[in-house]
Amino acid sequence: MDSEERLQDWRHLALRLEGEVAKALIGQPQTIRLINVALFARGHVLLEGDVGVGKTTLLRAFARAIGGEFERVEGTVDLMPGDLVYHSHVDARGRPRIDPGPLLRHGERLVSFFFNEINRARPQVQSLLLRAMAERTLSAFDREYRFPHMTVFADRNRVEREETFELASAARDRFMFELNMPTPGARDVRRALVFDTAFHDTDHLLEQVAPAILPWERLNAVAAQVQRSVHASDAIERYVLALWQASETPQKFGIRLDGVDMERLILAGASPRGMSALLRAARTLAWLEERRHLEPGDLAAVLPAVLGHRIFFTPVYELHRAELSQALLAQIMDKIAVP
Repeated sequence: MDSEERLQDWRHLALRLEGEVAKALIGQPQTIRLINVALFARGHVLLEGDVGVGKTTLLRAFARAIGGEFERVEGTVDLMPGDLVYHSHVDARGRPRIDPGPLLRHGERLVSFFFNEINRARPQVQSLLLRAMAERTLSAFDREYRFPHMTVFADRNRVEREETFELASAARDRFMFELNMPTPGARDVRRALVFDTAFHDTDHLLEQVAPAILPWERLNAVAAQVQRSVHASDAIERYVLALWQASETPQKFGIRLDGVDMERLILAGASPRGMSALLRAARTLAWLEERRHLEPGDLAAVLPAVLGHRIFFTPVYELHRAELSQALLAQIMDKIAVP
């Protein structure tokens, strides 16, 4: 079987994955597609949204369908970095024991690590997770643990602010996507969520998702093959470089935002890592849509999720990041000439 046939088989598996996850959640096709893109681009995902929109259900459904070992950690103010590394307890004989914690206990078989309400965890905990996400390794017990297949899924409660800790810029940059999961607006979806009793039992919904449908141990190799198989034309390369420059100096491209001094807005534009993530995500999306070349629409579809948290504003504007980043990226995509 040649490489093109293998990629075609994997595309079928990726689309089946989306279909399985959709059994547990309705009204979120775009969110499901983007998380799938991140998975096959080997990036981590931070999901935010209002309370009760199904963030946890969605991420649990993905973990079940992907397969491999799964760990879940609840973000709390009293969680300490060591809680991710080891677990201390008293055994049946009354002797103290120290066992590997959730990050380490499965070794290289850890595939999905779900951090629920990550903004409730202290910065020290977030920093430990930062290295694990960036390098997929961690040193403990006089040895180095590797989890090369791990994808971190985290969600953030954006409603409650008490006893929460905003993620540092470096931590947020380790997430390929920062996605906002909206409350469904379609009337038929809202009606089903309220009146269809099937959506009132989360555990039953998750049982409908077929488990372990992916050969997860091959995801890294497939992801690399996907990147090699999708090509960018010279025109697309010039377009991407213009998008990058516009993230640094938007005023040079005629971009204006109401009530904003554009000369004082940007502290730092997108980084090389951010632009690399943009291209990886766009290539993966093109592959899912059965194309071997990039189109401007691929970049537009993933750009807000990839760069929205990677453009940094000066302190006077940082407090209004959510609105400003959305408006800025919309203006960038509108002003930069599409090839």
